[in-house]
Amino acid sequence: MNADQTRPVPAGTAGTATRVLLVRHGRTPTTGIELPGRAAGLHLSEAGREQAAHVARRLVPLGPTALYSSPLERTRETAAPTVEATGLPLRLDDGLLECEVGDWTGRRLADLARLEAWADVQHRPSGFRFPGGESFGEMQERMVATVDRLRAAHPGGTVVLFSHADPIRCLLAHALATPLDAFQRISVGPCSVSAIAYHRDPDGTAQDPVVLTMNSTDEPLQTLVAS
Repeated sequence: MNADQTRPVPAGTAGTATRVLLVRHGRTPTTGIELPGRAAGLHLSEAGREQAAHVARRLVPLGPTALYSSPLERTRETAAPTVEATGLPLRLDDGLLECEVGDWTGRRLADLARLEAWADVQHRPSGFRFPGGESFGEMQERMVATVDRLRAAHPGGTVVLFSHADPIRCLLAHALATPLDAFQRISVGPCSVSAIAYHRDPDGTAQDPVVLTMNSTDEPLQTLVAS
């Protein structure tokens, strides 16, 4: 599926699906410059705040059932306009956190790109662990388990999760049955929306997830819940 492309839930199954909408936080002053990891105190830039307001306008017509966010400031600030528009509480969940990048926290991307290990991050992430931090495999397992837990709490609902680029990309790779070593090929831009539908058969058996859209930034999202 190309970036910014959507397709409706398969006919006849929309009523039994739980829809999970994954929103990357908006731009910050260090987006594309530094690897912030889980460092505290990083807030949205003015452009990021505008993106957050825009994504709220896109999400509200879907009638979200629940809103969850990574505890970091930049995700909570991205969620704030949606919270205000829907009146839903924002629940913080550590499972949605950015990857723990350990000793690389706050380092400039240009400097990291000069390291031999950077090639592993880009081309062999399944075998890479951040020095003093998480591995990509652990991050993917954490994200998959978190989404399974949150969607199970809202069967048939529309759950919005505000998270970070790499956790979202790793979850999408899992849903697409894509090898973790290829997850870097998935684009997840600031304040983009990606969506996955989780269906169950009448007997309760879980079906394979259906990726409805990835990296969506502009088009209306109502088609994601079409019956």
